[in-house]
Amino acid sequence: MALSMTHQIGSLAGTPIPVETGTTNSSETTASLSAASVWKSPANSLRCRVQKPEIVDALSPPVSPCRSPVLGSTRADLSVACRAFATEIEVETARSPAPVREYREEGAQVKGQGEKGVPVYVMMPLDSVTMNNTVNRKKAMNASLQALKSAGVEGIMMDVWWGLVERDAPGAYNWGGYAELLEMAKKHGLKVQAVMSFHKCGGNVGDSVTIPLPKWAGEEIEKDPDLAYTDQWGKRNNEYLSLGVDTLPVLKGRSPVQCYSDFMRAFRDNFKDLLGDTIVEIQVGMGPAGELRYPSYPESNGTWKFPGIGAFQCYDKYMLSSLKAAAEAAGKPKWGSTGPTDAGHYNNWPEDTSFFRKEGGGWNGTYGEFFLGWYSQMLLDHGERILMSAKSIFENSGVKISVKVAGIHWHYGTRSHAPELTAGYYNTRFRDGYLPIAQMLARHGAIFNFTCIEMRDHEQPQDALCAPEKLVKQVALATQKAQVPLAGENALPRYDDTAHEQILQAASLNIEGNSEGREMCAFTYLRMSPHLFQPENWRKFVAFVKKMKEGKDAHRCLEQVEREAEHFVHVTQPLVQEAAVALMH
Repeated sequence: MALSMTHQIGSLAGTPIPVETGTTNSSETTASLSAASVWKSPANSLRCRVQKPEIVDALSPPVSPCRSPVLGSTRADLSVACRAFATEIEVETARSPAPVREYREEGAQVKGQGEKGVPVYVMMPLDSVTMNNTVNRKKAMNASLQALKSAGVEGIMMDVWWGLVERDAPGAYNWGGYAELLEMAKKHGLKVQAVMSFHKCGGNVGDSVTIPLPKWAGEEIEKDPDLAYTDQWGKRNNEYLSLGVDTLPVLKGRSPVQCYSDFMRAFRDNFKDLLGDTIVEIQVGMGPAGELRYPSYPESNGTWKFPGIGAFQCYDKYMLSSLKAAAEAAGKPKWGSTGPTDAGHYNNWPEDTSFFRKEGGGWNGTYGEFFLGWYSQMLLDHGERILMSAKSIFENSGVKISVKVAGIHWHYGTRSHAPELTAGYYNTRFRDGYLPIAQMLARHGAIFNFTCIEMRDHEQPQDALCAPEKLVKQVALATQKAQVPLAGENALPRYDDTAHEQILQAASLNIEGNSEGREMCAFTYLRMSPHLFQPENWRKFVAFVKKMKEGKDAHRCLEQVEREAEHFVHVTQPLVQEAAVALMH
């Protein structure tokens, strides 16, 4: 028997979900599907005019009275449609049906220059491609992509792992699984944000799998441990190669930047026919978790726990050599022997340390200004080097380049902003650390991609002075001043209306000086999982996508948008069911 879509999606994260037969695959279960949880009777007081969508499909049967979306008394179970997705994929080799059309209200269209609305992308599972370079759980992936497209999602974001593609030998690239996955996205009409993931997967928030750096790179780190970022206690971090060796031929005759460039060039050459059409964005990984930062708050082995201040990562011999040269150039050679020794430990708070405390803290003194200026500039130079290469490689290919910046919102309300400083963002009560990043990206025409868009200040621990909303506003102002496009992501999985509303508000960029109606250029939703496809979460997600695409100037009432979302969830059911029934005979 074909698995239901929720079973297939469950397999993406190893989470089985029971169907109505009562059969389960393990003791781990999630809430069973329920028609009552999917459909709600329209409120009697609702006075919005519902615009029926235009849906064209060769296999669409007439909507029978029992399926009619305007009759609230009888609602189809989403699981029927889910199983139809699965059945269709299972027998797709027998016949290729007309695809299920994307649902759009009248006048809706994909955002282009001068158009309103924010296109939504969805992050794929971290292990979408296996260690054997094949698509992981292909049937589930195919069904999922079809569902996302039908919901009006613009596209997907996928990690292209350096540690998978160039795993065995320098310059030996195996694109097998990615070629297949990209073709699947193309078949379903989804655009792709491809992340050049030059970091290790595993050890950070949300990491469900472990994908190391290429074997041959790991061998070089074993020979020379200083290729890895190092803290003041000598603890090494091999998530990402130290930027101190960016231009040194330490990887079997090539520098890390050369390796990154060769990888991007090979990706371009291998997928040149998809660039600008299916592949529309290249996000260039620049640090741990793919973000432009130092690995200052590693969760692996319990080293760091939220909301600790983290620790500076400049104690490998290559970084210390650069620090020494900078100190000598500044006429302060004694400052070049080490980083701050009074900055506390990973899990301290600012006031626990002499360096970060608000009164008389070293961060605000002459030495602190020198060190933090050098530390943050090294990160900016790292970003500049890789961006220059990426821009040259993908020039005139029709793709945009983006860079991800971490949303470090804890202790934001303090004067020193310690966690931001240890990560390499020289942002304090008295200094804007995000404007230099935005200006660097603007020089190369890159997109500023920022996280924690879904968070509200009051949801976070106030004793740690967390302020994600204020942080997002500061970044929005910096990108506005630098005239660089801003895109967003949610930092943690959220499926509730509160988070959706916060994202909608943040994406509208209602900030001082935004007189041109500027909005975020895109939003990437974290992440495709079994939870997203659970009935109530899916209904809310569909409504969220519709509202994002309409843009901030849309004046339709919320009830109307939500009712149209319910209409969509229902009306696509007979389409996919009819296709599945036709294919089974």
